Amino acid sequence: MTETMMNYCLAKKGAVKEYPFGPDTAVIKVADKMFALLFEGNGEDSRINLKCDPMIAENLREQHEAVKPGYHMNKKHWNTVMLDDSLPNEDIYAMIDHSYNLVVQKLPKRVQETLSE
Repeated sequence: MTETMMNYCLAKKGAVKEYPFGPDTAVIKVADKMFALLFEGNGEDSRINLKCDPMIAENLREQHEAVKPGYHMNKKHWNTVMLDDSLPNEDIYAMIDHSYNLVVQKLPKRVQETLSE
């Protein structure tokens, strides 16, 4: 599942992958700003950190056991989503889209324009 999520993240306009924390933790960025952190653990340990609006983050945590406060992140603005097959891929894709869009909205207008072309 981590490969599926990685491919989805990297299909985003301007997305790049880096490994600043070692070979098991991929950081996916747009315009040098992180929107996903993918822990490529062994099956049950696989998880992805995603930026999230604080109100939505709380709701997701209440609704889904697989969604937890961001591991090693600002827990108000980041969620950790366990990639344990308990959530449909479409739900996780929507969370990735939300994270990417939050980051892009904070970028300078000229950078946003290059991403929308």
